[in-house]
Amino acid sequence: MTRSLVTRVVTALAVLFASMLLGVPAAHAASDADITWSVTPADESGPDKRGVIQQELDPGTSRSDFFAVRNLSRTEVTFALSAADGYYTDTGRFNMLPSDQESVDAGLWIDLPDTVTVGPNGTVVVPFTTTVPEDAIPGDHAAGIAASVTSAGTDADGSQVGVESRVGFRIMTRVTGDIVPSYVISGVGTAYDMSWNPFRPGSVQSTFTVENTGNASLVVTGTAAIGTGSAAFPAEGAPRQELLPGESRAFTVAVADVWPTVFVPGSIDVAPTAVDLGGDPVEVAAQSVPASSWAFPVPQALVLLGVVLIIAALFWRRRRFAAALDRAREEGRVSAGAAGPAERSDASSANSREQHDAGGLRAGDRP
Repeated sequence: MTRSLVTRVVTALAVLFASMLLGVPAAHAASDADITWSVTPADESGPDKRGVIQQELDPGTSRSDFFAVRNLSRTEVTFALSAADGYYTDTGRFNMLPSDQESVDAGLWIDLPDTVTVGPNGTVVVPFTTTVPEDAIPGDHAAGIAASVTSAGTDADGSQVGVESRVGFRIMTRVTGDIVPSYVISGVGTAYDMSWNPFRPGSVQSTFTVENTGNASLVVTGTAAIGTGSAAFPAEGAPRQELLPGESRAFTVAVADVWPTVFVPGSIDVAPTAVDLGGDPVEVAAQSVPASSWAFPVPQALVLLGVVLIIAALFWRRRRFAAALDRAREEGRVSAGAAGPAERSDASSANSREQHDAGGLRAGDRP
């Protein structure tokens, strides 16, 4: 391989490195020979049941262990071996630094061969040693061991480059001393997503950041409770969210079924967990931070306004009907008052004639 080709090796080395989590499956390199291989923790006789190597060491001490490289290809392959500092991605997946970045922590503590040659369908057990410096900080330190191959490829400009594909596993080293789990929550924000259906609640997007300020790895879990809704994080089926010492991660949690009440109180309740190498829990204090939100009930207000307008219209129509009825009654009284005197005069004249006729008959009957 030419020097220029080496200097242009692509450092997007995580192409197949996601398999560094539990249970390392075979990986496929981007090469003409279609090389396939796996890398797992092992003992002297071959691969064992471990998916991760966990070890607890005092400062200044060493420990030897093994890993196995299995070549699933039909040709002999020489793999490059490397160790580097480990970290968790924003999605919660474990990875290790690419080869163009220098390690500053546990990746420097591992001594292993530079290469290993494995025959077709063969497996080779490789020894390695972890040596903890005298001044190592107590707590958890992550690293990864990988076997890689480099194949020729082209970049977006059509130039020839080297593409490194690697597969590996993680090594968690706990340096003895005082183990103090701690963390801080910052950057809390909320945004209300209103539903225009007045009979359905909206939702709240809650964001926050958790930073591991202690010296023990933390698995972040908790609940976002906003108004009438709540949601656990990480969501069911989502990757476990682990933070190494010094790491921080931003979280976004969607909380459904939140009714708009102008001011919606809420909180982010974080309850991380930590364990020792024996699997026993290490006490970590839970924390709660406020996460209130403004949520104006616009659809409900529009419905209420519509109801008020309907009631006002009905009341107005009733008043108009009552006013028209009053006018009709008044007109009736006025009409009745104008006809009254004439009727009384006619009745008086008729009464006088009757009295006169009656008087004449009485006079005629006298002898």
